[in-house]
Amino acid sequence: MSYKNIFIEGPISTEKIASSIAAHQSKTNIGAHSIFLGQVRADETELGVVRAIEYTAYKEMALELAHAIREDIFSKYDLTCMHIYHSLGRVAVGEMCLFVFTSSKRRKAAMDACSELVERIKNELPIWGKEILDTDQENWKINQ
Repeated sequence: MSYKNIFIEGPISTEKIASSIAAHQSKTNIGAHSIFLGQVRADETELGVVRAIEYTAYKEMALELAHAIREDIFSKYDLTCMHIYHSLGRVAVGEMCLFVFTSSKRRKAAMDACSELVERIKNELPIWGKEILDTDQENWKINQ
């Protein structure tokens, strides 16, 4: 079975985000959108300061699980549409690595679904981030 690809190579561009939002202007049954943007932080660790994160995933499993999560969220909330985009590869500090976008007739469904979706992506999908530090060291990131 083929699942919708949620992965984007490298950072998620502001153009991608803007065009996704703009594409929904013609959908007049939507009254609310909830958007989450995950951005790479310059965390200070004991090994150095984060300069980028290198994302990897077990793609086949991640896509299958993302599909199951989407189906579950759609059955739980009255949504019009839902989009998930996650970076793979290197994403520098300040760049976007996760874009989750939910739409519905009413704000509560969009907001609640978006929040649950982000938590489930972070907790259930086999996606890992290796922090690239300013000291030329690397450290596997723990999702929080």
